[in-house]
Amino acid sequence: MKQDTVIEIKKPETFLDDPITELIRQRARDILFKALEIEIDGFLSLYADLKDDQGRKRITRNGYLPKRDIQTGIGPVPVKVPRSRDRQKGSEKIRFNSSIIPIYLKKTRSMETLIPWLYLKGISTGDFTEALSALVGRDAPGLSASTISRLKTIWEKEYQDWQNRDLSEKHYVYIWADGVYCNVRMDDKQCILVIMGATKDGNKELLAIEGGYRESEQSWLSLLNDLKRRGLQKAPALAIGDGSLGFWKAISKTYETTEWQRCWVHKTANILNKLPKNLQAKAKENIHKIWMAETRKDAETAFDSFINIYEAKYPKAVQCLEKDRDVLLKFYNFPAEHWRHIRTSNPIESTFATVRLRTAKVRGCFSSNSVLPMAFKLCKSAEKNWIKLHHYEKLGQLIQGIKFVNGIGQERNAA
Repeated sequence: MKQDTVIEIKKPETFLDDPITELIRQRARDILFKALEIEIDGFLSLYADLKDDQGRKRITRNGYLPKRDIQTGIGPVPVKVPRSRDRQKGSEKIRFNSSIIPIYLKKTRSMETLIPWLYLKGISTGDFTEALSALVGRDAPGLSASTISRLKTIWEKEYQDWQNRDLSEKHYVYIWADGVYCNVRMDDKQCILVIMGATKDGNKELLAIEGGYRESEQSWLSLLNDLKRRGLQKAPALAIGDGSLGFWKAISKTYETTEWQRCWVHKTANILNKLPKNLQAKAKENIHKIWMAETRKDAETAFDSFINIYEAKYPKAVQCLEKDRDVLLKFYNFPAEHWRHIRTSNPIESTFATVRLRTAKVRGCFSSNSVLPMAFKLCKSAEKNWIKLHHYEKLGQLIQGIKFVNGIGQERNAA
């Protein structure tokens, strides 16, 4: 019998300096030095007319602070931060504090992002020092595995503060909701309930993330009521989500005027699961004809066509589609420029693919207290890359109460 070939994967060698990296690092030192000199000169000029009791300039240069290395993505960069001297005695001292290099900075913001990113992407705490050394070179002081333990405590505090933030100034015109399952032990929590929202300026933001018992009405109701308690009184114009009855029942009790849009991605998957594999590709094309139609009338025609084609042999697939006809076509009552955003709750699914990647590696090592802050940090990181609503100025028309038919705003009748 043929034996399987065993391939040994070598560990990455220690980061090696090269002429290009060293040149970049030298250039970084020079730029940083000039920037700090400009900063201290600006500080001194600000207090140039200030005199001490003897008529001398009160604020003067006083050399440099001890040299220190700042960990960056190109390895350590040595810096010497200028310092000032206040000659005035017996008064509150005026000191120079660099905004470029804060007093306790030991690593760049990109490195601060790299640490949680590595951990959340699946690097275990035991492998941290080796991974960082391979990435940033030499030893990585302050970037050891123990840093992760401290960071997790910080993440939990940030998550708790974020959960209690004031929402009274917020107005989300659209919200997307989904229940995400990560297959990890979360005490009595069975899934993660997530809501993201679009502000009147078109920016997408993480609005809520909480543990819930499956996707029950009570879990969603608790989350939505908490948002309202913290000041989110203005009802969203539209909520986008999958077929979870719990969410829809809860939002109808919390924000009665909010309209519903069922996610076409989830709905398509549910329909195809009720059809033989050899029919799924063609059925998917027919489903696309519905939600890609230019007008609701054309969508209704494609809807009826799908029913006529599959109703006789595959009634369950047809029932799955037909029962949500109205809420699947609700997007026609909103700006056409936003249809690509509001036909699906997929932004949440794609964001949580990263969370699943991390939790798949450490299934039994999480509790809800650690999963939720970790998911929060990943979502906030992903939030920076969420696509802004196209033609967000249309949101203002929605807020003003202008009706949309087939994606086009209708002028109000003159009084």
